[in-house]
Amino acid sequence: MQNAETVLGVLRERGRKGLPLDELYRQLFNPQLYLLAYGRIYSNDGAMTPGVTQETVDGMSLGKIGRIIDAVRHERYRFSPARRVWIPKKNGKLRPLGMPTWSDKLLGEVVRLLLEAYYEPRFSGRSHGFRPGLGCHTALGEVARTWTGTTWFVEGDVADCFGSLDHEIMTKVLAEKIHDNRFLRLMRNMLRAGYLEDWRWNATLSGAPQGGVVSPILSSIYLHRLDDFAENTLIPEYTRGETRTRNKEYEKARQAGARARKKGDHQKARELRRKQARLPSVDCDDPGYRRLHYVRYADLCRPRHKSASGSPFSRSKLRPWLRSVAGCTTRAR
Repeated sequence: MQNAETVLGVLRERGRKGLPLDELYRQLFNPQLYLLAYGRIYSNDGAMTPGVTQETVDGMSLGKIGRIIDAVRHERYRFSPARRVWIPKKNGKLRPLGMPTWSDKLLGEVVRLLLEAYYEPRFSGRSHGFRPGLGCHTALGEVARTWTGTTWFVEGDVADCFGSLDHEIMTKVLAEKIHDNRFLRLMRNMLRAGYLEDWRWNATLSGAPQGGVVSPILSSIYLHRLDDFAENTLIPEYTRGETRTRNKEYEKARQAGARARKKGDHQKARELRRKQARLPSVDCDDPGYRRLHYVRYADLCRPRHKSASGSPFSRSKLRPWLRSVAGCTTRAR
């Protein structure tokens, strides 16, 4: 078996080149990936938290990895339903949290490693949520560095992002690049495993459980098409003009100052120079110049643009697309 880092490196290179994956499922037979996954999650706070069984990280062994691989190899592995608990949110409401079993966590982390290695090079630079080395601080840093002269902000929040992911759309998105039916069946079984609440089984007709290790990367893959839509459709549609026109008052003061210096009237030249410093050099309300910028952190997206007269951009552009293509809705903020 190949070293885990070698496997992930090959996947990164294929993702960077946009090449499809034909035999991804067989990578789940590699015990080195399970050891790498174990090293990443064994110290998590939830490692000792049981799911619907009493199985936790305690008692982990190579034999358990071998049993998981054997079940996966013969397509006998079945994900257990997650144990659902409710945790409070800052606004006083409750958020559902799924608690998978330890074996599901371990296999889920292997799946996450494979998907992240392949899709990470393909993700947009404007996406900052659930990505290594990126987060809310890098998103805010991009805003601080590049979003100067902002006139309008339009903020969007995908309502119940994890809970509203359409399973069929999710599978189709994965199938665009992963040409391996066994792997796609495994992902479908993972999404449809259901959950136990008050020890009653409930079907998961949509969404990925919050608390599952694969859910963040799945949501990033799912919303990557939103980034593509913003970059390849919205931004070109709203971009207008090459540069702003020069400010007439500024140009008058500059030309008058040049004439004063030529005549030797340095006092007047200094006064006009100070006037220039108080004026913008370009027309800030130039109707022929417009720029749209976009950034997304997890399920929060914020387009902004510079415009002369009112905001030509509205969430009505995003809402129909999210509803028809991604099966999601936005929430007013």
